[in-house]
Amino acid sequence: MKTLIYLVRHGESIGNAKRIYLGHTNLDLSELGYVQANVTAQYLKDVKIDAVYSSDLLRAHNTAVPHAAFRNLQVNDSTKLREIFLGDWEGALVDTLINDHYDDFVVGWKDNFGTFTVPGGESVQGAAQRMHDEVLRIAKENIGKTVLIASHAAVIRSLWGKISGIAPEKMASETKFPTNASYTVIEYDGERLVPIEFSHDSQFENPTEIS
Repeated sequence: MKTLIYLVRHGESIGNAKRIYLGHTNLDLSELGYVQANVTAQYLKDVKIDAVYSSDLLRAHNTAVPHAAFRNLQVNDSTKLREIFLGDWEGALVDTLINDHYDDFVVGWKDNFGTFTVPGGESVQGAAQRMHDEVLRIAKENIGKTVLIASHAAVIRSLWGKISGIAPEKMASETKFPTNASYTVIEYDGERLVPIEFSHDSQFENPTEIS
């Protein structure tokens, strides 16, 4: 039996709105982010969801809440569903990273995403493996069911690259960051995680791709 998984990226966070890189820094959704979270929850309200999981960070958890509320379910938080740990970049302004850390931020993180390790932080491949292992665990605990997982841009992107068989050195050119409050669909077929649809955001007139 298969497990169907909806991976929802959080809505716009306060960090996104202020152009701050958060990683594990725990800021909530912005006002717009709450609206986006509710739009996606409304869009998926007729999908039979059996369980809801989330990163324990506020911006993801509060994106999961309306999905759970529609179905009288609890949100099961996990630290292993967190965004990539950004180390020296935690809480930094995007403009500062561009101006002061151009080689790492633009050449490394942006142009060589799949092979990059954040200074003082986590590698993209390490984050992908962490996310993969946790999603696989959740899938195996919910065989034959449909689950929704709220998480973050970089780990969803890196997981998608991993299960799609994209070489790390090609990930930057062949994948993108999922848009805010978009959902990505994958399936556990009893052996592995299989990619189905990436970053569905037609529920929004103007989707926002903010990493």
